[in-house]
Amino acid sequence: MSSDIRFTDFKSDKQPTWCPGCGDFGTMNGMMKALAETGNDPDNTFVVAGIGCSGKIGTYMHSYALHGVHGRALPVGIGVKLANPDLEVMVAGGDGDGYSIGAGHFIHAVRRNVDMTYVVMDNRIYGLTKGQASPTSREDFETSTSPDGPNQPPVNPKALALSAGATFIAQSFSSNSQRHAQLVQEAIEHDGFGFVNVYSPCVTFNDVDTYDYFRDSIQDLEETDHDETDADQAKDKILDGDKEYMGVLYRDDDSVPFDEREGFDQNMAEIPDGAPDGAMDLVREFY
Repeated sequence: MSSDIRFTDFKSDKQPTWCPGCGDFGTMNGMMKALAETGNDPDNTFVVAGIGCSGKIGTYMHSYALHGVHGRALPVGIGVKLANPDLEVMVAGGDGDGYSIGAGHFIHAVRRNVDMTYVVMDNRIYGLTKGQASPTSREDFETSTSPDGPNQPPVNPKALALSAGATFIAQSFSSNSQRHAQLVQEAIEHDGFGFVNVYSPCVTFNDVDTYDYFRDSIQDLEETDHDETDADQAKDKILDGDKEYMGVLYRDDDSVPFDEREGFDQNMAEIPDGAPDGAMDLVREFY
């Protein structure tokens, strides 16, 4: 850990407007602690956020930040990382932002394996728009716009990630502050795309997936003999419909990040002003 940086250095002067008790408070605190523990500081950190309650996180963290449009946080984060690989890039989103309109970007970000971290605050509800069912809501979850429930199975984001070739998949719980910060830290330290789904309860619109529910349902993988490098074991845990697991579900320690593959040996942030040699000739030829 950097001796000069504390997690409070990542707090902005903006007061969060999340509902009292919102799980996003714990999620954000764990992100800040993980960034400090890995030796990062606000000057080399870029936070990209999407739309929804989670989208406010870039405002509440002291770093470079961009509040993107709905479902498009990941391609922005990828662009930032490829333009300047020296930055620590963290993308934050919610289950609606990431697994609905942003689902296509999620799958392709996973398979590209850019060296960045994606933290999703999964509260199984659309909170900012007052409580509609989200992609991860239960099939019988009753809301004002789906009084009989969505009547479709929920999206399993960890299964999507594994099938798309993820090299790091973790499940966290915002209320378990120490464990949550540890899991985000491991995602940051992973060489490749570090994906952390966080159970982040909505205390206002979701009275089913509550803090008590997760506390009673979650089993920490550290208490089992789970081999996090075994994709078959990861699949079994991810598809287990009877338990909620917390911990690193899968990691590929031989992962080669996209930005370290052949052809990405130049930091675009260091390219001098002006177009590269030959670029304008190509433009003129095209037009």
